[in-house]
Amino acid sequence: SLQDLRGLGVEVYFEQEDMWLNEQRIQILLTAYCALAQAESEDMSRNIKWGIKRGFEKGTSGYAEFVCFGYKRGDDGRLVIDEPDAEIVRKVFEMRAAGSSLGAISKWLYESKIPSPTGKPHWSRETISKLLRNEKYVGDVLLQKTFIADLFSGKQVKNQGELERFLIQEHHPAIVSRELFETINQAREIDP
Repeated sequence: SLQDLRGLGVEVYFEQEDMWLNEQRIQILLTAYCALAQAESEDMSRNIKWGIKRGFEKGTSGYAEFVCFGYKRGDDGRLVIDEPDAEIVRKVFEMRAAGSSLGAISKWLYESKIPSPTGKPHWSRETISKLLRNEKYVGDVLLQKTFIADLFSGKQVKNQGELERFLIQEHHPAIVSRELFETINQAREIDP
């Protein structure tokens, strides 16, 4: 930053303003400029967040149509079941319900030469765990599971009750039954 350069004794000249960094006039201008830029950025962020929230409330958010393994986007832009990937999803749920560990499911997927959603030969336990917890497989959509906590870093964090979440039930065709989904997710606390 400019302050770092100044601290190192580096002289900076602003041609357009005809001023040096060490002059008080430029310090005042820079402070005002940074404050204005931050205020503008915060206003824009608030407007974007408001628009996203309105989309969540009305059920019109584009985030609801986010494609995951086992689904594809239909001609109308809505989520539709994508076979044969959906059959793999059903098998993963059935194996878990029958008592298979995440490691055993990962091994079966590898031996069956079924690449992960990102194209890797091995499915991680975390990927399988996320699949088994994903409400999209029963036809629901839960919006605002994550949010951007810090305006400047842009880092997404898990929503643990800081913001309202929006559940849209029966939003699209289900791949697995609600009973199977709930059975697995109520029983699953610690994976063997």
